[in-house]
Amino acid sequence: MERRDFIYTTFLASLAVSIPAEAHDFFIPENDPKLSDFEKRLTPVGRALEFEDYYVWCNSPIEGHDGKIHVFFSRWPKSKGMGAWLNGSEIAHAVAEKPEGPYEYVSTVLAPRGAGFWDGTTCHNPSIHFVDGKYALFYLGNSNGKFDTKRVGLATADSLYGPWKRPDEPLLQPGKEGEWDDYITTNPSFLKHPNGEYWLYYKSLDKEGYLHPKFSIKGNRKYGLAIAKSLYGPYIKYKGNPVVDFSKMGNNQQCEDAFVWYENKKFKMLTRDMGVFGMDKGLYMESKDGKHWSAPQIGYQELSKYITQPEAPKHLNRYGRVERPQILFQKGKPTYLFTASQGGKYETASGFIFKIN
Repeated sequence: MERRDFIYTTFLASLAVSIPAEAHDFFIPENDPKLSDFEKRLTPVGRALEFEDYYVWCNSPIEGHDGKIHVFFSRWPKSKGMGAWLNGSEIAHAVAEKPEGPYEYVSTVLAPRGAGFWDGTTCHNPSIHFVDGKYALFYLGNSNGKFDTKRVGLATADSLYGPWKRPDEPLLQPGKEGEWDDYITTNPSFLKHPNGEYWLYYKSLDKEGYLHPKFSIKGNRKYGLAIAKSLYGPYIKYKGNPVVDFSKMGNNQQCEDAFVWYENKKFKMLTRDMGVFGMDKGLYMESKDGKHWSAPQIGYQELSKYITQPEAPKHLNRYGRVERPQILFQKGKPTYLFTASQGGKYETASGFIFKIN
């Protein structure tokens, strides 16, 4: 560990003693060193993908060969409430002429397949990539509408308009009983390594910590890495997992929703913060090798830092924060940050877009 990383990590650990994980976010001045350079490049564009009868989440963009912007996103009926992502989400496709939108719904590309399938009750967390001449859509599914059967999968197609071929089995299974990842695999983030390998980051947590929690937030979410020689696997878990683990900070700090990319000979990661700086921010980290990561900085802030919103509706308990960061690349450069946030004109949830300057 570099000396500056050690000093910063020590600061975070001492900070954790006085600020519980469920505390409200504290004020961050613009010149504070905890603010990443990435955060300072963000300009809010606004909401997108608002549908009257649906909650929208997990907005993953890609520029197509047609020059249009395609977004793959999760949605589920408004009538079922926010929590129905776990037992009724589908993955849909929308398209626009430019990143800011407006976006037009094209079709539903992955819907729950029903009894007997690993993704029988929900399809969620899409992350779209163009790899080796094919479109690769990583996602999570579950088979019983509950948390414990969440698994990562992969659907592929020759065109963004499909048809999509998806597997009979998940791409990545949990670890053995007692291991840090013995409960679920979820929140996939993929990149093709410069050396030609296929790297898949995934979120997990241990079953014991989730079922018998010692903190108000069940379990401690960490990130692991699995590596393959082929897009389709098999993906072998890195022996040094987990590669992101904040559990030693002392107040059950953790993260989720990672998005990883490679730029300027560095690996970079955005995640949703769960207690390091608060609950309503994002984290930014860098790595030389994709396995050993820097101390986190703030990757993005709560929406009130960027825009003014109406009072929170009583039925929206995540109001005011953005989650599920995904980046649009154009000509190999990150140009827009796509996130998801509760609220909007239909008081459900929608995409929220930032320009990366």
